[in-house]
Amino acid sequence: MAALLSFIFLFSGCTGQSQPNLSSMETTAEETITLGAGCFWCVEAVFESIQGVSSATSGYMGGHIKNPGYREVCTGRTGHAEVVQVKYNPLEVGLDVLLDVFFTTHDPTTLNRQGADVGSQYRSAIFFHAPEQGPIAQRALDRNQAAYTQPIVTEITEASDFYKAEDYHQAYFELNGEAPYCQAIIVPKIQKFRSTFEGILKH
Repeated sequence: MAALLSFIFLFSGCTGQSQPNLSSMETTAEETITLGAGCFWCVEAVFESIQGVSSATSGYMGGHIKNPGYREVCTGRTGHAEVVQVKYNPLEVGLDVLLDVFFTTHDPTTLNRQGADVGSQYRSAIFFHAPEQGPIAQRALDRNQAAYTQPIVTEITEASDFYKAEDYHQAYFELNGEAPYCQAIIVPKIQKFRSTFEGILKH
């Protein structure tokens, strides 16, 4: 074995070729999934706390006009859903896990509604960014259907143009955690999420 290692060392030195960087071989590019599950403040608060997620950005997707604003989207006439675009490292957290979180932390059986938030902008939706994500999303839907008595109505469609929401929507729960809406709506959702998915939380 020592002789073999010496030969490899001498061979690489003679050719002037560097050895592969094993650490770089173990890394992979970030992937993206965009999710609609009602008010994006709630969704963002959940996903930004997951290990392996590098960013969770509130925005709009799935509509028919360019550069929509919050007030326009709230009318329901632009066709956009309030969404959170999640960027993640698949070596740290799998898409199947992220989608289990998605289906657990909102009601995917209510059409165009989450609690008191009513309108197509609050619809349950998965927008996939790569062809292989579509079947993964469908399997996640089928797997999570057992947890609900009513049919899941989540739409699964290819991602379209993403429009980042206004700055005051970003990191909303982090910056406004004491606000009445956050305490009444987001905090219970976060508590349920953390108790169910304790093993994937950021430290």
